[in-house]
Amino acid sequence: MNQIVVVGASAAGLAAAETLRREGYDGSLTLIGEELDPPYDRPPLSKQILASLWEADRLALRTLDQLTALRLDLRLGARATGLDLTERVVRLADGAEVPYDGLIVATGVRPRRLPGRDARVLRTLDDALALRKSLSPGTRLAVVGAGFLGAECAAVARGLGCAVTLLEPAPVPLAHAVGERVGRVLSDTHREHGVDLRTGVTVTAIADGGVRLADGSLVESDEVLVAIGSRPNTEWLTGSGLEIDDGLVCDAFCAAAPDVYGAGDVARWHNPLFGVPMRVEHRTNAAEQGMAAARNLLRPEARRPFAPVPYFWSDQYDMKIHAYGHLRGHDTVEIVEGDLRQRRFLAAYRKGERLVGALAVGMPPKAIRPWRQAIALSSEEQQ
Repeated sequence: MNQIVVVGASAAGLAAAETLRREGYDGSLTLIGEELDPPYDRPPLSKQILASLWEADRLALRTLDQLTALRLDLRLGARATGLDLTERVVRLADGAEVPYDGLIVATGVRPRRLPGRDARVLRTLDDALALRKSLSPGTRLAVVGAGFLGAECAAVARGLGCAVTLLEPAPVPLAHAVGERVGRVLSDTHREHGVDLRTGVTVTAIADGGVRLADGSLVESDEVLVAIGSRPNTEWLTGSGLEIDDGLVCDAFCAAAPDVYGAGDVARWHNPLFGVPMRVEHRTNAAEQGMAAARNLLRPEARRPFAPVPYFWSDQYDMKIHAYGHLRGHDTVEIVEGDLRQRRFLAAYRKGERLVGALAVGMPPKAIRPWRQAIALSSEEQQ
C-alpha cells in the first residue's frame, strides 16, 4: 500500500495513524477531521472542562511536534461527503477527491436532538465551552437523559451552584445497563445532591422557557442540555455499497470491505469474545480498535480478530465508577464486595452461567482489574 486514508481525527483515527507508522508503513498517510482542532480527548469535556478545572489546551492528545513526526497529510476542517469503492476515492465537501489503497473509517457519532428550538448538546470542545459559559450559580438547567453523559453534566452543574432538573423516561436510570439496584444507587446520589430527578417522563420538544413534557406541562429552565444518545456518522457512506446498520457494519477483524476497516464509535463489529455485534462509545475502545484496524489493514495475511473486554468509567460527584464487559442484556447482578448503602461495592453481571461484566463504585481501580481477565476466560469457556 502506498496511500492510506483515515477519515476521522479523534482518538480512534489518531491511534490508527500512529499504529500504521509504528508498524513500519512508510507511504502517504492522510488524516481527515471535520473539526478545526487537532485531535483532542473527549471524556474530560463533561468533567474537567465543564467544571472549569481544566482549560482547553490540556485536551490535546499529541503535541504539534508529535503530529509532525507522523508525516501526515493532516486535513482539519474537512468533511467527508462520499466514498467510491470502485474508484477508491474519498470525496470531501470542498470538492476534493482523496485516493486510497487502504481506508479506515473513524468518523464517530453526533448527538441526537429533540424537536423544537435548539438546545445544547455536548460532543465537541466548542459545545463544552459554550455550555460552561452559560452555567453559573442559580442558573436553571434541564438535562434531558439520565445516562452517563447527562448524569455527569448534572453533577458538575450542581457543583457550580445550578438548579438542575434531570429528566429520564425510564423508571430507573441506566437500569437496562447496570441493573435496577445499581441504577437506584446512582439515582439516590443525585437526589441527595439536590438534583430534581424525574423518572418515567417523556420530553416531546424544547420550548421557549424550558422543556415540554408529554402531559403538556413545561419544565421551566434557563438552559437545556439534551443527552439522549448518539447517531453514527455514516451518512457520507450512503450509496457506497458498505453495509450500514446502527453504524458501519464490520466483521470480527473490523473489516467492512476489502481494504476498508472501521474503528471507534462509528464501527459496529462482531465481537467474537461475546458472540454478538456491538458498537462501543467509550474512549478506551476507540484507541484499541483504531490500533487493531490499522494492523489488520496493513497485514491482511496475519489478521487477528478484535475481541476486547470493553471498559468504561464515569465520575459523578465524589463517586468513581469503573466497569468491564458487556453489561447490557445480563440476567443477574450479584454484589460480591462492599455495600450498596455505603456506595462502595463491586457487582458481577451474568448471562446464564457466563460472567459478562463487572462494575465497581467507590472502589480503587485495582479492585476491578482482575475481573477483566475473568470475564474474558468465562466468555471463552462458553464458546
